[in-house]
Amino acid sequence: MIRTAIAAFVFLFAARPAVAQTDPALQAVLATFEQDEHPDLRGAIVLRDGKIVAEHYYHGETAESLHDIRSAGKSVTALMVGIAIDRGKIHGVDDPVSRYLPEVKGSAIADVPLRDVLAMRSGLAAFDEDAASPGNEDKLDLAPDPVAFLRAVPRADPPGTRYRYNSLTAWVAGAVVARATGETMARFADVQLFRPLGITRWEWAADAAGYTKGQGNLSLTLRDFATIGEMVRNDGLYRGRRIVSAGWIRAMVARRQTISDVDPYADGYGYFWYDRVQQIAGRKVPVVFASGNGGNKIYVVPSRHMVVAITSSAYGKGYGQRRSQAILQAVLAADLKP
Repeated sequence: MIRTAIAAFVFLFAARPAVAQTDPALQAVLATFEQDEHPDLRGAIVLRDGKIVAEHYYHGETAESLHDIRSAGKSVTALMVGIAIDRGKIHGVDDPVSRYLPEVKGSAIADVPLRDVLAMRSGLAAFDEDAASPGNEDKLDLAPDPVAFLRAVPRADPPGTRYRYNSLTAWVAGAVVARATGETMARFADVQLFRPLGITRWEWAADAAGYTKGQGNLSLTLRDFATIGEMVRNDGLYRGRRIVSAGWIRAMVARRQTISDVDPYADGYGYFWYDRVQQIAGRKVPVVFASGNGGNKIYVVPSRHMVVAITSSAYGKGYGQRRSQAILQAVLAADLKP
């Protein structure tokens, strides 16, 4: 028993991002944001080849602080759908929602395939930027019975035809994982994702009906947030261990539609993950990323073997997204200098 406990401790310790020699230029970039006029930046970290090369905390945050990453949790939900497919719990993304939530038969969501749920093309009249939208996220949060709420949301467009960002379909994806696996998505994530990555401290909120909020409200430490990005950068491998199939990672981050006309920070959208080509010193740098309200980000930069993660509490503030993009661009500019 003692040997087993020691082995478990060694595995968990080894699974955390190792600290490489600090990159002075990158560390200096993170330090400059101490001067930001808004006191709600929490942390920024840079991994290169899975090792920490720069890390900075702001306004009392520490490496042990748990932080609500808001809608970046949707990107973790996409990972959980992929893991459920890998484990044979979900047949595939062509399955209609009603295969897993039979009580929605006859409603607008029933025949929508999971691929359109994951790509924000469900066709539901659900739009988080419109408070009057029938499927708006605030109304979902207040619903005592989210399944009944879902059934009542009408169709606005044919499924698969229009990108419309909303939290309701991310909730649907999480509910599908729960029904398919026979356990809460949080419990499934603990065993299949978090523990294999060495993530032992986390919180994932549930709604009034007990469903894990696939739309967000996942709290992680900054290092663990970045660890998820490192696993994605390595096509589902982490320290030699297969966490998610490479096929799912590639499908998840592949662009399903161009959204630059409606999102100033992204070029395209996949399965709850974004992409953008950053223009840095005359060079094009492709980036895929998870994004949450307030500027919470995991930026995955394959060409630089890099992950940049940022936590921020600028919830509902437009500058939060601008600031996080500015941090990424400054990091990339420093990294690309000869």
